Amino acid sequence: MPSLLTLAMSPVAVVTGAGRGQGAAEAGMLRSRGWDVLTTDVAGEVDVVADVCDGQAWTSLVEVVLERHGRLDGLVNNAAVHHTRPLLEERADEVERVFRINTLGPLMGIQAVAPVMQASGGGSIVNVSSFAGARGLPGHTAYGAAKWALRGISRTAAVELGPRGIRVNAVLPGPIETAMLPVPEDQRASRFSKLPLGRAGTPTEVAEVVCFLLSDAASYVSGAEVAVDGGMAA
Repeated sequence: MPSLLTLAMSPVAVVTGAGRGQGAAEAGMLRSRGWDVLTTDVAGEVDVVADVCDGQAWTSLVEVVLERHGRLDGLVNNAAVHHTRPLLEERADEVERVFRINTLGPLMGIQAVAPVMQASGGGSIVNVSSFAGARGLPGHTAYGAAKWALRGISRTAAVELGPRGIRVNAVLPGPIETAMLPVPEDQRASRFSKLPLGRAGTPTEVAEVVCFLLSDAASYVSGAEVAVDGGMAA
């Protein structure tokens, strides 16, 4: 992959689930660091409203990127849904929905962008998994299993796409202060005070790691999993 610093134009990235929270923070930070970013979500103030589970939507998204920028250097598979429910109460339709968005969506995204990245000289993909995808958590049957699967996709993609000049890594956030965090705001301080760092994280702290993995500073990093969890994994 040619150095992004030597390109005559800004590097280009797509960020899914960018309507709020982590995705919005990632897109904003990338833009502040000189990237052209195309944001997508099913709602909100984004460049393209699209469903990550829709293959035609991915095709159209790539067409928009090429039309506007002529290349694609980065993809952040951030879009996700979340719910908590005891294992014996999980519903098949809801589990399927979580897997479609949290696992199938990123896979379809990788399939859609890889040929364009290769044609651009290479690129970097960051899949946003979760601490719940590395450890069993009560009530996280669907979400945790989907994020575990996303880790497997990330590693396989790193192996298969590396020869094409495409790096693939995963980020595993712990509790992050977004609307998806399943803890009431007035209980968060006490709930996470026992973490090694004593608090929940912020979307900006996740965005910093995502931006690093997309950048040339991580040019020899692929197939890695980076925990952004305040020390939970320790």
